[in-house]
Formats: sequence, C-alpha cells, structure tokens
Amino acid sequence: MNITFKLFASLTDYLPTDEKYTNQVTLDIAPDTTIGQLVERYRLPEKQVHLVLVNGSYVAPEHRASRTLAEGDVLAIWPPIAGG
Repeated sequence: MNITFKLFASLTDYLPTDEKYTNQVTLDIAPDTTIGQLVERYRLPEKQVHLVLVNGSYVAPEHRASRTLAEGDVLAIWPPIAGG
C-alpha cells in the first residue's frame, strides 16, 4: 500500500537526496506498518520527532509505536522548533 511520508525542517536530511527539496516521498509499505517502524527505518532521532500528524490529525507520542497506517495516508513529522 502507498502512503506519503513528509519530513520538515532539519529532518529533510533523512530523506533520499532527490526528495529533500520536495520534503516528501511516496512509500510502498506493508499494511501493518506503524509510525514507529518508519521512524526507525529512516533512522530519525527520537528527540527530533516532535510533532507527528497523520492526515492532519495529531498522534501523541504514546500512540506512535502502535499506530498503523492505511492506504493513502499522509504522515508528516516536524522536529522541535525554537525561535526568539
């Protein structure tokens, strides 16, 4: 099944080179794939996985390891943002 995987800000460095400029990649994943498994697969530092949305809905940290994705989902991840 296909999903769209989007990374923002400094996390785009973890995408394949060709996708860094669009900040997204289409993935063909198994039906039981979880958010946590994708975070591991792309070697995203857990401390940098701050805001996680699936189809625009927030997924709390305690649900990310077990939340599975469905055909057509859009998974978006942002790192913590600092500013002044």
